[in-house]
Amino acid sequence: MIGSYVAVGDSFTEGVGDPGPDGAFVGWADRFAVLLADRRPEGDFQYANLAVRGKLLDQIVADQVPQAVDLAPDLVSFCAGGNDIIRPGTDPDEVAERFERAVARLAAAAGTVMVTTGFDTRGVPLLKHLRGKIATYNGHVRAIADRYGCPVLDLWSLKSVQDRRAWDSDRLHLSPEGHTRVALRAGQVLGLEVPADPEQPWPPLPPRGTLEVRRDDVHWAREFLVPWIGRRLRGESSGDHVTAKGTLSPDDIKMRIASVA
Repeated sequence: MIGSYVAVGDSFTEGVGDPGPDGAFVGWADRFAVLLADRRPEGDFQYANLAVRGKLLDQIVADQVPQAVDLAPDLVSFCAGGNDIIRPGTDPDEVAERFERAVARLAAAAGTVMVTTGFDTRGVPLLKHLRGKIATYNGHVRAIADRYGCPVLDLWSLKSVQDRRAWDSDRLHLSPEGHTRVALRAGQVLGLEVPADPEQPWPPLPPRGTLEVRRDDVHWAREFLVPWIGRRLRGESSGDHVTAKGTLSPDDIKMRIASVA
């Protein structure tokens, strides 16, 4: 029975794409925390989400890992390195070496460290050319998990998120339903009985014409791709002025989810 959980990572773990009623994000880690808290007596569960969007692995290791070590929770989820991997010229082998050093620090302090693989990006226009690089990094993550006895939240094998409805309009972050499915898969990874199947089929969609697809692509490029490239050229990060959510109450998370459901 997990009594404390700390989420460490970047935009994926912060919950970008899954907005709450106050503008802050919810996300899979917060939803997963609720699943864990429901298995404890009321008030007997501690949770903190330290993740901040846009952070690179070294930034996560410098800012978030020491906090997680100090908290010494029963469970840490650690998702990092994705923003490094998508940068031109980075070496997935070298990123994995730094990732492993962080896992070793966390494993020495926490009861369990759950690591995550990257998504299969074959359907993501901006990232599909990096599919092989991401697969290489995923192989390292799984090997590191074997060495340290870490459960693996394998996002590559989660087929339901290949549907476009699992993704936000920016095509880089999960939608609320996508985050929900990842939370359910995380519960399965730890052997929990979850309330729904994360691989449950999506309802059929009507066919889309070529003109509609092209119009959506143009809108996406204007609203999301161009600003994303601009930030890269200016050396800016989407998380430069963002503060981590920190300690959260599972009851508050439930209310925020219910208010936007």
